Amino acid sequence: MSTHGSQQSRGSNEEPAGTGRRALLGAAVLGASGAVLGLAGSARADARHTGGADARHSGGLKSLPKPTVIGHRGASGYRPEHTFGSYQLALDLGADVVEAGDLVVTRDGHLVCRHEPEIGGTTDVADHPEFAARRTTKVLDGVSTTGWFTEDFTLAELKTLRAIERIPANRPHNTLYDGRWEIPTFEEVLRWQDEQTRKRGKQVWIYPETKHPSYFRKLGLGLEERVAKLLRKYGKDKWNSPVILQSFEPTSIQRLNTLVDNPLVVLLSSAASRPWDFVETGDPRTVADLVTPAGLREIAGYAQGIGPTLDLVVPKDASGNLTTPTALVKDAHAVGLVLHPYTMRNENPFLPTSFRKGTDADAYGDAFGAFKAYFATGIDGVFTDNADTAVLARADFVNG
Repeated sequence: MSTHGSQQSRGSNEEPAGTGRRALLGAAVLGASGAVLGLAGSARADARHTGGADARHSGGLKSLPKPTVIGHRGASGYRPEHTFGSYQLALDLGADVVEAGDLVVTRDGHLVCRHEPEIGGTTDVADHPEFAARRTTKVLDGVSTTGWFTEDFTLAELKTLRAIERIPANRPHNTLYDGRWEIPTFEEVLRWQDEQTRKRGKQVWIYPETKHPSYFRKLGLGLEERVAKLLRKYGKDKWNSPVILQSFEPTSIQRLNTLVDNPLVVLLSSAASRPWDFVETGDPRTVADLVTPAGLREIAGYAQGIGPTLDLVVPKDASGNLTTPTALVKDAHAVGLVLHPYTMRNENPFLPTSFRKGTDADAYGDAFGAFKAYFATGIDGVFTDNADTAVLARADFVNG
């Protein structure tokens, strides 16, 4: 995830938050919610949860440990993001779910896993003279962006590129792996998921995101239909399938709600921002409107969860320190929505000020303290670049 204009995404500068003491039991609140995860609204949303309480025992979203540890773009604290090296390591480190991946489209219509359509910052494309002429400037969700874009490459061409570390200033150690892995396709990810499930003897979960869906739809490269087609091909389009779908554009989730029965999550950026599809259609609402009880009730009509920035759960003051938690956890749980906020990272620049140690941009701060603060708010899980830290922090929290 990343940030382009009003179309937000989990970019390089999100930070954490928290206080309280009752996390895990966010699940209990959800379990007690009669509609199991979603209110009236759409028949498809209801059908996704037929069986009421049975859903909690049938391998669906509620079967995941709480708080759920979600490997953000894999184990991107240790390997270049959205590579099989990163995905594999996330599982090895104990992630319950791997965010594989941010889905964008090639010129010939294939879904691939990249942080953004622009790939200059995440691949070695700049080192390929044969693609020098492809460098261009486009307006991506209202922001003028210069680089190389997936929709200008065929899949075969993209497969000649290799991934590199996106934030080398914070993660110089990850540059060791620059050039090692290619760009995965979503179909390869679905096959990898099955292979890892067999090898590990337990179900592997993934959490793909539709990236800039309005942008791609305008190019005639609609994301949702392509996602649904592949999920159906691999038999992973059911309410209890181990694939959670997410997007920063509510209309993308609404579209997916008509195509598949998977658990669906609406991502939410800063309170003042507007989802890009709202900008495109003239919907004046901001994220602040979506996190009101009425806004959450509407989301619960077509989705099963929200993925808010951690600042929506616990705001920071002007100095970057955590303040009092908002009512978001309570209000979301009241309408049966799970909360999977983003993004916890171990390095100083990404932590609330009071949890930082020293001033080095790539030094770790008190990540355990920050995890504890966020878990205490009752969130149901968290996206993290450091799944191993999160797993230990969860054990501390649950047993503490």
